[in-house]
Amino acid sequence: MTASLENEIVGRRGLMLVLSSPSGAGKTTLTRLLRDEEPSLTLSISVTTRQRRPSEVDGVHYRFISVEEFKELRDRGDLLEWAEVHGNFYGSPRKPIEASLASGNDILFDIDYQGAQQVRSNAPGDVVSIFILPPSIPELRQRLLRRAEDSEDVIAKRLQNAKIEIERWREYDYVLINDDLSRTFARLRAILSAERLRRDRQTGLARFVEGLMSDL
Repeated sequence: MTASLENEIVGRRGLMLVLSSPSGAGKTTLTRLLRDEEPSLTLSISVTTRQRRPSEVDGVHYRFISVEEFKELRDRGDLLEWAEVHGNFYGSPRKPIEASLASGNDILFDIDYQGAQQVRSNAPGDVVSIFILPPSIPELRQRLLRRAEDSEDVIAKRLQNAKIEIERWREYDYVLINDDLSRTFARLRAILSAERLRRDRQTGLARFVEGLMSDL
């Protein structure tokens, strides 16, 4: 049975794939690769109050909004999760996420540990969480320097916060050490494939089995 036929017959509720890591560990690169290979995987576009980097496009990487707009969304309960990171606010709009899951679509989240905690709390059965670790702190610093998008002060702050973020690794379902991008990406795809096949995500499986049994 092909994957498309299986989905048509059985049906499946979507999942939320949460990726977290300290800044510079490779999360954004892995997110991009995964979207290239899994076109049906929708990236949750977070809203943020931080300044847009030169390489970023509004509405593609983030929706860049004011602090006032962010607080209005938060106070109305329109965010599935939100967090303050490095002095800026980030959040995930609730309604489009809930609609996608009900339609059987998978959603990819590129969020920090604070956001991951809230997503797990608000929708525990729908979440698959993965934490990405760097191979070493010197390598993490070199990656931040090579990115050449942040000042020395910002890089120092990100490295300082890395300790707090790394200490949260036990809260995640899976942990990957990103010492080799190709190998890490292969493991990430394997996790996604396995989680899609979980029995409790197959919404029409019981009905399908009943049909099989009735023919015996």
